[in-house]
Amino acid sequence: MTNRFDATPAGLLAGKVVFITGASRGIGAAAARLFAREGAAVVLAARGTDALNRVVAEVRAEGGVADAVTMDLADSASIRAAVDRVEQLHGRLDGAFNNGATGQSQPGPLDATSDEDIDEQFAVNFRAHWTAMTAEAALMRRTGGGAIVNTSSIGSRRANTALPAYGAMKRALNSITETAAVTWAPHGVRVNGITAGGTATEMMDAWEAATPGIVKQLTAAIPMGRMAEPREVAEAAAWLLSDRSSMVTGAIVPVDGGAGA
Repeated sequence: MTNRFDATPAGLLAGKVVFITGASRGIGAAAARLFAREGAAVVLAARGTDALNRVVAEVRAEGGVADAVTMDLADSASIRAAVDRVEQLHGRLDGAFNNGATGQSQPGPLDATSDEDIDEQFAVNFRAHWTAMTAEAALMRRTGGGAIVNTSSIGSRRANTALPAYGAMKRALNSITETAAVTWAPHGVRVNGITAGGTATEMMDAWEAATPGIVKQLTAAIPMGRMAEPREVAEAAAWLLSDRSSMVTGAIVPVDGGAGA
């Protein structure tokens, strides 16, 4: 008889269907590759179709199962249609990584933040997550439960003088993450968040272009002395989506190299 601890371990997400938003680049693309290597069938959503299809091709080339669906986070109907597409492809949803986001187009103080920036931040960084979670949880509840992870930011945990609208919406996201966790726990749906710190992504590159020197400034505040790689944030999400975290819900987990400590 084979001892189960001696057997070759299955992937962390083996047999699961996982939906990922913002999957065409950065943390989302890293998550797509990682989750597929851990055994998940991934459905990847983003607005940039060409970049999204390249990630799907990479996953498939490594033997993974991946499909793409074009989705606009500012369009609630588009989000619901993307979740419907997951059901059409796989008949169920076990995990969702709501990672898509947008940065402030004009970083700067609160009293200089435009109405347009505030509206975009609300639509993409808050309302989109509300819409996505609601659709995802409805499908999960019909098909046996699941887990949802939302990407928040270290900028939600304190005053955010450089990105006030972004920080405000991410803090609101933390609140609805916790509320969703309590609301859906009796139905077998876990909901957690990640407050990512400085991470080497295209969004960070855009911030550096708008505010030269910000990467050096942020890195100096990270006790580990470096930015996170997108894969490192995706690793935390993978654990939260897996059965290994079966008693974890309503948590907002920092992945910031100690910057928020």
